Formats: sequence, C-alpha cells, structure tokens
Amino acid sequence: MKKKLVSILLSATMAASLAACGGSSADSTGTETADKTETAASTEEGAEAASGEEGSTEEASGDTAEASDYELTDLYITVDGTLTANVDNGQDAFVEQWESAISEKLGKSIKLHINQPEHSGYKDNVAQLLTTGEPGDGQYPDALIMSATMLKQYQTTGILWNMADAFDNAEFQSRITLPLINENLKLDSGEQYGFAPTYGNGCVTYIKQSWLDEAGIDAESIKTFDDYYNMLKAFTKDGKTGVIAAGFGKFDEAPYTNYMPEFWQGAYPAIYEKDGTWVDGFQEQATIDALARLAQGYADGVIDTDTEEASTKTAREKWFSNDQATSEGVFTYWAGTWLRTLTDNLDKNDVDTELGDDRLVQLAPIQEIKDTWGGYLNREAPVWVITDDGDGDNSREQAIFDALLETMLDGDKIQTLWTYGAEDVHWSTKAEEFVLNADDPEKKAEYSFADGEFHLKQTPNDPNALWKKNLLDPVLVIAPLTNGFVDTDSLVEKGNKFFTENCVDAPAAASSETLTEVEADLATDKTTLVNEVVAGKKTPEDAIAEYQSKWSDTIDQILSELNAAE
Repeated sequence: MKKKLVSILLSATMAASLAACGGSSADSTGTETADKTETAASTEEGAEAASGEEGSTEEASGDTAEASDYELTDLYITVDGTLTANVDNGQDAFVEQWESAISEKLGKSIKLHINQPEHSGYKDNVAQLLTTGEPGDGQYPDALIMSATMLKQYQTTGILWNMADAFDNAEFQSRITLPLINENLKLDSGEQYGFAPTYGNGCVTYIKQSWLDEAGIDAESIKTFDDYYNMLKAFTKDGKTGVIAAGFGKFDEAPYTNYMPEFWQGAYPAIYEKDGTWVDGFQEQATIDALARLAQGYADGVIDTDTEEASTKTAREKWFSNDQATSEGVFTYWAGTWLRTLTDNLDKNDVDTELGDDRLVQLAPIQEIKDTWGGYLNREAPVWVITDDGDGDNSREQAIFDALLETMLDGDKIQTLWTYGAEDVHWSTKAEEFVLNADDPEKKAEYSFADGEFHLKQTPNDPNALWKKNLLDPVLVIAPLTNGFVDTDSLVEKGNKFFTENCVDAPAAASSETLTEVEADLATDKTTLVNEVVAGKKTPEDAIAEYQSKWSDTIDQILSELNAAE
C-alpha cells in the first residue's frame, strides 16, 4: 500500500514538474514556504490511512519507546534551500559542531548526513527518494523537511511516523510560546506526522522607491487595484516592466496566489473550506475575474513576459539585476528576512545605493484583498517529518526524534546551530573587527565587537556580505532561545512587524484520498489553462468550462470525501 501510494505521488509530481512553470516553494520556507534563502517559502506545499496496511496508523501508534532501545549511529536528513549553511557556506563546520553538541548532550556519537537537493526540484526529489529507497540504505531519509501541502499528501500513507506522543512529551513543551502551530497539525484522531519549529510566514509586495520617485507616485496613495495597476502602467516604459513573478500562480503549493496577490485578490484557485463547507475555488467567479485581470495585465505589457517560465531564482535575479533598464519595479516575495536579503542584493548590484536601506517600500494590502481575506496570506508552516520503517517498533523513530527534533529547540547550543549556524564560522562572541566592501567607499561597512558580544560574521562564500541565519528564523520560532543570543537587524524587524500587522492565516490545506491521487495532475492542468488565458489563447470562461468538463466528477468526489469527514 505504501509503495502504491508513493508511486502515485511520484508519477503525478513528475508530470506536474514537466508541464508547470518552474519555481520553488517557501521559501519556502518564505520560507519560500517558504525558499527562505529562497523562501517561501517563502518558500516560498493527504491521503486517508488504509487500516491494517503496512505502516498504518494502528501500527505506528504504539507506546513511545525510549531512545536507548535503539542505537542510532548515523542520521540521514533531507533538506531544501532553507538550510542556509549549504556545502558552499560552512556546512562542514555546522555538521561537525552538531555532532559534538549531540555527543555532549546525549552521551552518544551520531554522524549527521545531509542531502540537500536543488530547491526548485525538491518535491520531485523527495518523491523519488521515498519511492525507490528503503530505510537504512544510506540514501533514504530518516527525517526530512516538507511543506504543509506535502505533509497532507504523505501523512497517512504509512511512510511517516506518528510523533504525537514524542511531541507531547518533549522537553521543549515548557518553552513553547506558539502552541497552536503544532496543535493544528494533529489529525482529528490525534495523530501528528509533522513538527513545525516555526510559524509559516508569507509574502508581501515590494516596490523600488526610486521607481516611485521617478513616476511621481507616493506608495501611501496605492490603496486599490486601480491604483496598483496605474502604478504598473507608469513603470512600464523603455524596456522596463511593472511586475515580475515566478509564474502567474503556483498551483502545487499553498497558498497558490502569493506571488501575484493583487491580481488574484479574493480568489483562491484550489479546494478550500468556505463557511464550513469544502468548495473548489478554481471554479468560482472570483477566479474567472482574476484570470481576466492577469490576461489584461499581460496584454498591456505591465506583467513581465518572463513570468510564465520564471523560477523564483530567475524572477528574483532579474528584479535586482544591475541592468535595471530591463527590470521591473514590483516584486512580491517573502516577508521579514527577505526585506534585508533583497535590499542587500540590490546593493551588491549597485542599484539605488544612494537610498541605502530605504530603497524598498512594503505595500500595504490593497482594499480588495482586505475586503476578502483581510490581509496578505500567512501560509501553513513547513514541517519536519520522520520516516516510519514499518516494523511496528517505535524505538528507531523515537531515537531520531530525540536526537534531531527534541534538541532542535533546546534553547541553547543546538538550537543556536540551527538558528545561526556554526560558532566562529557564521557567528561568534569573540572580540573582532572586520570590514565589508573595503574597496568601495559607498558600500564600505566597518564592524567592531567586544569580547562576549554575540554577533554574526561575514558569509563564508561572500566576505562582503553579513551572515543572516541558518534554518530557523529567530523571529518565527515557536520556542525562543534562552541563551541571550539575539541578532537585531532593523530591516528584518521592520519586515516581520509589517507582515504580522498585515497578514491573516491562509485556508487550511485539503486532504482526501482522491485528492492525493490527482492533486499533481490538477496543478498541471490549472497551470496550462491559466497560461493559455493569460496569453490570450482562451477566455477565462472557456478555460474554466474546459476544467469542469474534465474534472467535475473527480472534484465532486473529493468534495464529498472532505465534507463527509467534517
């Protein structure tokens, strides 16, 4: 049963990746998901259990075993781009210090093996690993990062371990400040297959201040979609374009519309719960209206033509390129840390250096978004999961939880590693002085720190950039550090404050057996239809009619399953 379900996921996911626009989640881990170095995030994301099958809920829900029952010597994890300490950025030092800290804390030696596939192909890679591998083969992950959508697809296939007891008895429970993040991951029957160490984050719309100045527009005056659209038209001239995004919509990752929220407004082109009933938002009038807006924007030239094929990396790099003559004024991307990252990348490319940290404006949600959702959408949090070997004995899985997830929020040494990286590589408390961009008077920045003063260091692969964080965003984490290690960045604080004041939680992702089997195919067809509408090949009405003709019976079955479960 497990292999059959994963094979369905793999074949469907591969089909989606071949047909859909390139992109990555949030960043994810805006977390692009969401993709936090590519978040969404970022970043920037179900199937119902078959009782009695291999790895079923009944089999996995026995008494929690002590970690000492299983001798864990090697830990294999699979992560996406949200782990910033990659192989080029001090990962060896991170692994070495993690192993040392674990030995000190648990009194046992565990070797950490990190598999970090390309961020944009992460979902496909995970499907392949879980389909072709077996626990203990050196490639199969003991634990891995998943988006909320991926969790819903895999959580009751028998592949993932029910960690409910381990989570409830974890030491960090006494320090959790945001308990609902993980409480909301539990199924109605009590099982919990994912652990979220942070909340989800989401995207906000960034505008280049210099473009606003040139057009004579005050960002405070952008209140409605008409205001926003007129701004895009003012930006679109002489090779420049109003806005770019990684696709017109990202239909394989909730919340689906976060890269172009102004055009989608109140539409939610996926199955979601509305007034207590599950509905298909792709068939709603709001989606037809959104498609008409996107088509008009494309026809008017205010949406960059690269949007259809752009990955998040491509869209980002074109937006902050040093060739602003063919760039764009607007880019919607992950909040918080990305306000600093985008600003720094503009700085590296000598774009608007005279404006310093004021070169970007965060646009408040337009009225149409406020009237429908209430604000920008905060996605469901990305999670860590543990694979279940299906032997009916929880000791291996409990040992993995204790070594990886329990310690990840220890409040001290190991949480610091996941938050900031390796000591004296990514951060330090030793007295030191260093200079960024020493040869550039306009960008030169001098730093001086006293002994005992916590601070971030230069990025290992870019000595002219200051390191920001590793995996856990200290502002988003559900159990804060207790050792006083806090890095304050005015832009990151500004970005997080802005988002939390202007966001609402996105609808919960749907999960049913039929939806799991067809979700990737649905995403592929939605992407194709939307692209055809935007290109002027179909009307919005014809596209939705075509979708209904092919999918109406299947959608009815999915909605029936979801509504019957309520």
